[in-house]
Amino acid sequence: MSIVTARRISQVFFVVLFFWFCVVSTLGDLPWQLRGWPVNWLLELDPLVGIATLLSTRTLYAGLLWGLVTVALTLVLGRVFCGWICPFGAMHQFLGWLGRRRKKLAAQLEENRFRPAQAIKYYILVFFLTAAILLPGDWLSSASLLTGLLDPLPLAHRSVNLILLPLSDRAGLGLSPLPRWYEGAWLIGAVFLAALFLNLRIPRFYCRFVCPLGALLGLLSRFAIWRIGRTEEGCTDCRLCERHCEGACEPTGRIRISECVMCLNCLDECRHDAVTYRTRPSAAGEHLLPDLSRRGFIVSAVSGVMAAPVMRLGGVTGPNWNPGLIRPPGALPEEAFLARCIKCGQCMRVCPTNVIHPAGFEAGLEGLWTPKLSFRAGTSGCQHTCIACGHLCPTAAIRPIGLDERRGHNAFSGRGPIRIGTAFVDRGRCLPWAMDRPCIVCQENCPVSPKAIFTREVFNAVRTSAPLTVKSTDRGRLALAADTLEPGRISTGDYYALLPGGLRLRITANTAGTLDLERPLAGPETPPPGSPVAVLVRLQQPYVDPKQCIGCGVCEHECPVLGLRAIRVTAENESR
Repeated sequence: MSIVTARRISQVFFVVLFFWFCVVSTLGDLPWQLRGWPVNWLLELDPLVGIATLLSTRTLYAGLLWGLVTVALTLVLGRVFCGWICPFGAMHQFLGWLGRRRKKLAAQLEENRFRPAQAIKYYILVFFLTAAILLPGDWLSSASLLTGLLDPLPLAHRSVNLILLPLSDRAGLGLSPLPRWYEGAWLIGAVFLAALFLNLRIPRFYCRFVCPLGALLGLLSRFAIWRIGRTEEGCTDCRLCERHCEGACEPTGRIRISECVMCLNCLDECRHDAVTYRTRPSAAGEHLLPDLSRRGFIVSAVSGVMAAPVMRLGGVTGPNWNPGLIRPPGALPEEAFLARCIKCGQCMRVCPTNVIHPAGFEAGLEGLWTPKLSFRAGTSGCQHTCIACGHLCPTAAIRPIGLDERRGHNAFSGRGPIRIGTAFVDRGRCLPWAMDRPCIVCQENCPVSPKAIFTREVFNAVRTSAPLTVKSTDRGRLALAADTLEPGRISTGDYYALLPGGLRLRITANTAGTLDLERPLAGPETPPPGSPVAVLVRLQQPYVDPKQCIGCGVCEHECPVLGLRAIRVTAENESR
């Protein structure tokens, strides 16, 4: 078996493993659903996640120690993670192969030539790492974890979780119990497709020009023990080794070690054994570090240091916080949350009710694609018996909590349940408040006990096209002087007839000109002909008890008012 065949087998294996981990990140009782699979393992192998969270929090989540394995492999073997393991890199390599497979040698060499713009990824890396540094001092003591925007592993997870798998649900594959949708998915899809299809223009475009993880591993590979290089003799300068070079590292001449992704195509292509993989330096010389300008490095570093303070000048994590931005239960306080969240979409995928969505710019630039709760979506609100999202978060931006803590039971009874917000009734849109229409949907569906939503009963007069007067009475039926009512409209049990003397009786049926009452009338109760009668509607107007409300959003999801709900949850009173 050739070394290239071994590399392809490795790439296929890790791509399949990656998609399998995405698929099984689904709650359910089917054999292929979440059953203790290490679904975050590939994310944890990403050393950029570990380094950036270490800089931003000065702590390291235990699972991220797996990143040391990738670092060790790079220090020994070079960028084997990029060429052999990274599933996103394998996708790029496959599409790049499709784009160039029928082109002539000259065209392939032109596409694969090194470009100075490949230094951009190093400036991106510097910006991300300096933005993540938690510096001392009041105004600089904020750190922002932005690596997840372009880090290939979080980007791939986010794209597959929120784009490809929901599309497969709509295609009938049934990977989720119900088809899912996500707010702002078009932008995530646009970034994902652009990253992939640019490979048709330049192979491994994303890996060469954008990938901050590739930049980090490129810097580490400068110390690699084993590396690609030329022998002292045998090279005829045919340049076949550069035809399928995935990193544009120029193995024919002075090889660029930091750009070599260990695809080993050059070993396979060379017909004179002039390219080897060994511990000795290349006979033609080596570029050990990328060509970075001092000015570009300084600009990137200063921009990163200033990024978090500048983005927070609007007070989005302080007094000007957005109450409409509701975080999942167990989310850390906002600044600590933004210092940990890598925007991978794992919490959104595992959410059984599909209420966790990627935030847009309402969370600010640094909050883009972080998780928020959208209660109009999905199948219900945030179930108060669910703790899935925190147990799948790879960086503990949403910390793992237990059911007792979520519900405020046993040892946590003194603190009470975790609150993710508070519901507020919009009386201008609520049916009982604004339109005299009976509705207690929010109160009926409130899942906490005692209920956070209670009602107060009122009777309001129903407007009619003309005053109602009695024509005649036949036991429990009133005949009206004019046919002014809509047949059956006021026979739901919520409407009452107000008779002279203040007698109020429920209406059980009605036609355009008659009212059937809940019992027969007798004696002085019987209204004489010509007596006025009014129709009252019994309303149960909802109120929210903020001491009981946990902000689960079930009431908002079930509210029958379409569009802007008549009861809405905000992040007020959240406990984080």
